[in-house]
This record gives sequence, C-alpha cells and structure tokens, in this order.
Amino acid sequence: MNLLQKSAFAEVNEKVQQAGHLLNLKPGVIQALSSCEREVVISIPLRKGDDVEVLTGYRVQHSSARGPRKGGIRFHQDVDLDEVRALASLMTWKTALIDVPFGGAKGGVAVDASKLSLIEKEEIIRRWTRSLVHVLGHHRDIPAPDLGTDARTMAWLMDEYHRLEGFQPACVTGKPVELFGAPGREEATGRGVAQIAAATLEKDDVKVKGATVVIQGFGNVGRYAALVCQELGMKVIALSDVSGGIIDKKGIDVESIFMHKSLEHVQSEERIGAADVLELKCDVLIPAALGGVINENNWKRIQASYIVEGANQPISIEADTQLRAQGVVIVPDILANAGGVMGSYFEWTQNIQEFSWPIEKFRKELDTRMEKAFDTVHKTSKKYSVDLRTAAFLVSVERVAKAFEMRGSLV
Repeated sequence: MNLLQKSAFAEVNEKVQQAGHLLNLKPGVIQALSSCEREVVISIPLRKGDDVEVLTGYRVQHSSARGPRKGGIRFHQDVDLDEVRALASLMTWKTALIDVPFGGAKGGVAVDASKLSLIEKEEIIRRWTRSLVHVLGHHRDIPAPDLGTDARTMAWLMDEYHRLEGFQPACVTGKPVELFGAPGREEATGRGVAQIAAATLEKDDVKVKGATVVIQGFGNVGRYAALVCQELGMKVIALSDVSGGIIDKKGIDVESIFMHKSLEHVQSEERIGAADVLELKCDVLIPAALGGVINENNWKRIQASYIVEGANQPISIEADTQLRAQGVVIVPDILANAGGVMGSYFEWTQNIQEFSWPIEKFRKELDTRMEKAFDTVHKTSKKYSVDLRTAAFLVSVERVAKAFEMRGSLV
C-alpha cells in the first residue's frame, strides 16, 4: 500500500468520526465506536502433496452493542488485517442502518480461491472453523459467504460447527436451501442493490423504465443486480467480470446469460476491458466487484449520473469527493448492498424459529425494509444538508451510540 494512501479501516473511521462530530458525541464514545472489540489471527496449514502451505486467517469482531456480530468470510489473496477491520466496521454500520439486531464482524483467509480445489477449500474452511469455534455461535458471531466463498462453503462451516457444538443451523447464514438455507437469500444482495438504484432514480424523478445501467462484476451480487434491474425495466448495457466486459447498447438480455459462470464465452456485439466498463456513459453505474476500483487514477473518466455501490468501498474518499462535486449521486455501500445482511437476518430468524418462509414473503419483506432504510437516509441527508454516505453514517452511528450508552458501556 502507498504510504500516502489511507488504509481501508482509516477511511471508514473518517466517516464514523465525521458523523460523531455532527451528532455531538463525546470524544471517548467516538473513539470506542472507531475501535474493534476483538481481533483473532490464525495460521491454517494446508496440505500440498508431501508438504504444507501455511495460510493466514482472520476474524475481526467490531461491535456487539446492538446484537451478535454478523459478517462474511472471504477467500482472496489480498486479504489482510486492515481490510478485515474495515469490513467488520462497515457491517456494524450496515446492520444498524437497516435496523436488524446484529453488530459487525468479518473474516477472511489470504488465499487465491480460484486456484483451490474443492477438497482444499473444504479443508481451509473446516480448519478456520475449528480454530475460531470459541468466538462463533448463533448468539455470538454468525459468518456468511463473501468474496471467494459460497453456499457450499457455508455448508462445510456449519457441518464442522455441528461436529464441535451440536446442531445449530443458525450458526451461519447463506447456506444451501437444501441445508437450512432460506429461499431468497442468494439473490438478496443483488436484489437490494437493484431496488435501491430504482428508488434513487424515482426520488430524483428520473424514469426507471429505460434507464441505462452498467455493472462491473458478474458474481453473486452483480448477476442478481443485473437480473432485477432488467425486471424493473432498466436497460443493462454493459457487464464485466475478470475475463472482460460485454456491451450491447440496445440492452443485454440478462436472463439468457444468467447461468453462465463467466462472461468469457458470452456472445456480444462488442467486448471491452474488465475495468473499462466503469468509464462508459450511463445513468447508473454499479461497481459490484472489488473495493477501490474508482480512485484518483480514473475518477475523471467516470460518466455515470448515479453510482450505486454493490461492492464494499469501491470508491476512494478522494474520488468520492471529486465525483460528488461534479454532481454525481453516490449511494453508499452500507445502504446499497445491505440486502445481503437483511436476507441473512431472515435466514437466521427462520433457523431459530424452525419455520420456513415462502420466497414471496422473503422478497416482499426485503423490498419493504430496504425502501424504509433508503427513505430514512434520504430524509437525514435533507435534514443535515449532507450527501447520502454521510447521512447513512449519521443514522447508523447514532443508533449504535445509543445502544452503547443504554447498555451502560460508558460507565
């Protein structure tokens, strides 16, 4: 990392501290809200032929003021402690913003998931779970899928946890539907992104039907965001993944390519570089891949009127400031992609109650609660005359600070 560049955790805390000052919180409270409650770093030996490779794993618990910690686990070669801290903090603010009874956590393993066999992936998640079982649990800390992990990974995690602690399906969310998962959870993050994009356009009296959309990322979030955008009447004109991007100005038929694992072999009238899609002219740009993709090097070439953050921290603070100064409306990650943790909350609730919802109820409840969160953020932005990101942090920081105080944590 460039020494002049702020760490991901520092960037999140800058917004927390800004909100704390606007809310007139005491300095000590702001410091407490900017700190993590627990950080665990583990070593994970992975068998490689006759030898082993030692990987580093993490679990950071940021806050339990509003309930058990909640957050995904990612497998990626660039995972480090600072990134996990930042993502754990974002989960605290995300869960508070959508008003579900969770705090924030995050986990990860520094490994290239694309180079792992299924057996290796299973071994890693089982070892991660065994090493961290003492801090996990359905009323302590509940993992979920993230970058490089999926429903099957969560099934292995649940199975390992059951071996150690007994039957507790609510110990993890994002599980396969066949193993106590919830119909609707897989699509929840992308669905929420699309619904928030539509709500943003409607609030500015921009027609949703026919609005042009560009999405960077065709993983779980990107593909469901694209599908639901199409269902809502928007026109998805470009998509990209690690293999590159496709463009169709008349609109991509997302449904017809939805089951493709990669865009590499999808037929298209025009192909483009994976990162170049960010610079296409469109109404709505949805970065739904990695963090930091819009930064000091490319913000001047961004041509979208609206940016809806499907990924976590896809825009650097400097780029965010510059783009907003040019009139670009940015919907922050802690609101835009919160459908995932909302869906996890529904799954967790169903597991505890041992009662399954039909998918229609899941979708209706998700849409209603995401709309409510958006309206709250929009009203707060008007009340304080601030941008949507600052407004989102104002709402969430105030809620966590109140819980922190009412629990007697200030004594």
